[in-house]
Order: sequence, then C-alpha cells, then structure tokens
Amino acid sequence: MNFEIQAIAATALGIALAACCGFRVFLPMLVAGLVSRFQLFHFSESFQWLATTPALICLGAATVLEIAAYYVPFIDNLLDTIAAPSAAIAGTLLATSVIPIDNEWMKWVIGIVAGGGGASLVSAGTGLLRLLSSKTTLGTGNAVVATGENTAALGGALLSFLVPIVMAILFLLLFVWVIRKIVKKLRAKAVKRAPEY
Repeated sequence: MNFEIQAIAATALGIALAACCGFRVFLPMLVAGLVSRFQLFHFSESFQWLATTPALICLGAATVLEIAAYYVPFIDNLLDTIAAPSAAIAGTLLATSVIPIDNEWMKWVIGIVAGGGGASLVSAGTGLLRLLSSKTTLGTGNAVVATGENTAALGGALLSFLVPIVMAILFLLLFVWVIRKIVKKLRAKAVKRAPEY
C-alpha cells in the first residue's frame, strides 16, 4: 500500500514537472537539478546528471537567457515556435526521471505520452495566449504574460515537489481547458472556411 502511494505521488510529480516545462523549458529542469543536488529528492540513476555542477551551470545560464528573451518583443513570439518541441523533450525527460517503473521501454512510453504531451499542451496554450496578447495589445501586454509564465514555471515546479498529487490534478484540469480552447478555435476556423450555399 505504501509503495502504491509512493508510485502515484512519483507519477503525479512527473506529470506536474513536465507541465511546468510548458511554461518555461529550462526553469523546471533547474529546480529539479537543485532539489536533487541538495538531496531533497532522488532521481533514478540515469538522470542523476541533472544534479551535476556542469548541468546546473548550463541549466542556470539557459534559464536566465530564456526568461530574458521572453521580455523582448517579437522574439517572444518567435521563441514560442521553438519552445513547443523543446518543452516536449524537457517534459519527457523530467517525467521519465521520476516515474517508478522498472521496465525502461514502458517508462519512456509513459514519459513521452504524459510528460511530453502535457508539456506540449501547456506550451500550446501559452503560445495562443501570447498571440492573443500580441493582437489585442500590440505586444505591450506580453511582458505580463511572460511574468505569469515565469511565476507558474517556478511556483509550479517547487509545489510539484511539495504537493505532487494536487499539482498533477491542477495541471490535468489545465490540460482539459487548453484542449477545449484549441478545439473551439479549430471549429470556429472550420465554420469560417465552410462554403455558404
């Protein structure tokens, strides 16, 4: 019973951390690396490189550059096209690093679907939000969106280690909301393109 609870909590942690990668690619990985470095959480052996000094330096530098770049007009929209696949990769890595399954093949499949998929959905949602902000405020509101994303990435990553199941549920609700918004937008475009008779 205790193992089952730990397995559920670890899976929830993987989903929540992966979702945070949809807000910022490198910040959740940096948080995970620091948590591991201070021995507050133990990742599987194949992912202990996250806590090494070179990895933390690289992740720290990448985090600062990514955060700064999202405050530059036009660059922020350009970054969204790069962030989606990058978020999927980072989400897959983080989810796979904590999922407690001995079968490596199965672990990676779940990591790709739950971690990569979750990060991609959040990234798509934030990209749509930034496009909306760019259209309605001519880019002046994008700094507010970027600050919200930074806060969500940092706060979400930290809370994922403290209350993983709660955070996973919140992110699952966010996934549902993003999917509904995307479907609604696609339907609206299909209606506009439909020929009138």
